[in-house]
Amino acid sequence: MGRKSIKENKNIYQLSRESAGLTREAASEEMVYISDDRIEKIESEKVLPHPEEILTMAECYKNATLCNYFCSNECPIGRKYVPEIEITNLHQITLEVLNSLSVLDSERNRLIEITVDGIVSEDEQKDFDKLLNDLQQISNATTRLRLWLESKRYEADSEG
Repeated sequence: MGRKSIKENKNIYQLSRESAGLTREAASEEMVYISDDRIEKIESEKVLPHPEEILTMAECYKNATLCNYFCSNECPIGRKYVPEIEITNLHQITLEVLNSLSVLDSERNRLIEITVDGIVSEDEQKDFDKLLNDLQQISNATTRLRLWLESKRYEADSEG
């Protein structure tokens, strides 16, 4: 039987494992190819996890946010291109999606005007940047919705 950690500053991987009610040894047995020693090194931040390990941990710990966290915080490419997404409740996510779509719908004609010639001129750049930001909001809301759904699937799998 594994010992309970008394470490104060636990990272997301350790918190996720503990939330799943698993010791390192039990998690290692479930994940098969990740040793308890490797889990300890990841949790103590002695090594960075590999993407395949994160996928396995997310499934084992039933935590849909681990992949997004890894990509947005630890992957050099993801830090530049992947925003960290926080899961909120379905009502809030739905309102974010609808609001973003509404904003974009009202700006659709401006997007067409800017891009029809295949060039974004200096005087169009400010509007184009705002449109790109609005598109990013839709992407974030969509990702938030997908993560919410995955977390509900994990909950359903745990119960049944």
